[in-house]
Amino acid sequence: MNKRVLFFLGVLIIFTMILSACQPAAETPAVEEPAAEVELPPAEPAETVKIDFWHSMGGDLGGVAIPQMADDFNASQSQCFVEPIYQGSYDDALNKLRASLQSQDVPAVMQLYDIGTRLMVDLGMTTPVQEFIDKDNYDVSDLEPNVLAYYTVDGIQASMPFNTSTPMLYYNKDMFRAAGLDPEQPPRTFEEIWEAARVLNQVDASGNVVVSGISMSIYGWFFEQYLAVSGGYYANNANGRDALATEATFNSPEGVAILEWWKGMWDEGLMGNYGRVNADVRTAFYAEQTAMFVDSTAVLRGAMDTVDGKFEIGTAYLPRPNEAAFDTSGTIIGGGSLWIINASLPEEQACAWEFIKYQASPEQQAYWHTMSGYFPIRDTAYEVPLAIEWRDQYPQFKTAVDQLHLAPNNRVTQGGLIGVFPTARQTIEGAIEEVLAGVATPQEALDKAAQIVTDAIEEYNISMGLVD
Repeated sequence: MNKRVLFFLGVLIIFTMILSACQPAAETPAVEEPAAEVELPPAEPAETVKIDFWHSMGGDLGGVAIPQMADDFNASQSQCFVEPIYQGSYDDALNKLRASLQSQDVPAVMQLYDIGTRLMVDLGMTTPVQEFIDKDNYDVSDLEPNVLAYYTVDGIQASMPFNTSTPMLYYNKDMFRAAGLDPEQPPRTFEEIWEAARVLNQVDASGNVVVSGISMSIYGWFFEQYLAVSGGYYANNANGRDALATEATFNSPEGVAILEWWKGMWDEGLMGNYGRVNADVRTAFYAEQTAMFVDSTAVLRGAMDTVDGKFEIGTAYLPRPNEAAFDTSGTIIGGGSLWIINASLPEEQACAWEFIKYQASPEQQAYWHTMSGYFPIRDTAYEVPLAIEWRDQYPQFKTAVDQLHLAPNNRVTQGGLIGVFPTARQTIEGAIEEVLAGVATPQEALDKAAQIVTDAIEEYNISMGLVD
């Protein structure tokens, strides 16, 4: 086992929840002779190459959408057969991949979160999809450039985007009208958010807040997004995109301004306190306990279905520090992508690529988009009738699409590329909590967090053999 694989095992132990390396073998049910009238499912063709697709989509996405997409692929041809297998959270999946390296029972294709990009590239465990793109002369001109850019490292497309989202502002239009605010002109800047929150905030006779003007969970991804729309870099060397990142730089004036704004609204009692749990903030919004909240574009369908007309939901761009920032920066995509694992056989990797190409088709992207609320990764998917019908039903999603296309494709919007992102996000969340608790100023908290993350980056780079 080479040095990189050994380190991979250590990294996963440090940065993910340690779970059982192996699952108990499933019992084989007794096979009964079927009655003559029972129609058995079609068997896999004898010459078919069978591959496993590991994913981390739970609920209807993992139980309905992904199996349907795999079935569609399997029915479309006879050379490859894909079996989707749910692996729990992304961290769970990484732990199971660790176990599979020892047994060599690896998947051919695996879904992994965005922040695992640097780690996966450095470990050398995958075959970049760029190799298949070049060999196939596969046309990527229709794919979203901002989405592709996140998963491009040193000019090479490392993986294929799959579930893609950005954050945006959700707001209660009925509350806006009742407060005398124009529901068709939502706030766009930090200052405008603050002003609107003051108007929307409601307190009872005892001075207790019954409706918060705005709520945001304490989530490292949100900080990254606010930093990006402010034009700030998360790490040096242009977010680790021009050269290997060696230092965290989010304690910049842009980063400090974000926490000063956040802390200011908190001190005024304008922001709901729901900790680090995004779902709790959504629940408060559905119960009309907060007038505005920030969350992924992917939760729009769930929000609309949950509210079910009780009040009108509006959507708006993630706020910027000022109007000028709309012209110079934008949000970073989040979500996950599909990786081809190079420990699988060549014919399995070939089938993994065929599966990836199929999932990237306009029809499959339209289906995934309407089932999940994630962006299609190609423009022509929006023209598929299913996608048109979906946007007619959920017109608020146009905000998400427009925001994606508004963002310039530059080193800021491509996001930070570091191998210790799970640690970095948790460290940022701790810094935000310190600021809100009054334990540290924004500058103090971010300086401390930046040093912790810088130390982690340095240790990672040395251990991976990326620096002397």
